[in-house]
Amino acid sequence: MKYFCPEEARTKRGNLKYLDKLRPLARVYRKQMTESEKIVWFKLLKNKQTGYLFFRQKPLGQFITDFYCSKLLLVIEIDGEIHNQQKYQDSKRDQYFRQRKIETLRIKNDDILCNLPKVKKEILTEINKRRDEIPL
Repeated sequence: MKYFCPEEARTKRGNLKYLDKLRPLARVYRKQMTESEKIVWFKLLKNKQTGYLFFRQKPLGQFITDFYCSKLLLVIEIDGEIHNQQKYQDSKRDQYFRQRKIETLRIKNDDILCNLPKVKKEILTEINKRRDEIPL
């Protein structure tokens, strides 16, 4: 079983269900990526550069994640200025994912713009950690 949540919260294939109304919104978000999201996507995650398939602006449950790898149960969130005002909502979101054994890696927007090698190392470290935790 991929997710540790009630069966009614999973599709027939075992994937985590999401709200149907999120699908068109996720498409809009994919077309309007921030500069930091573009950098992470094109320079680090696209085309399995890490060895794993990541999806961008992926609906999961009642949320849309910036980047998601279903094999590793890993969400990568890019935190811009708005996240300084919504720490409570972010913690609730992280808790929702943790209950489903999905880990969230939060990366600050400024780190991406100023120190991409550090961000790459941080992502690869988290991927290796998740690979060791998740029986693949």
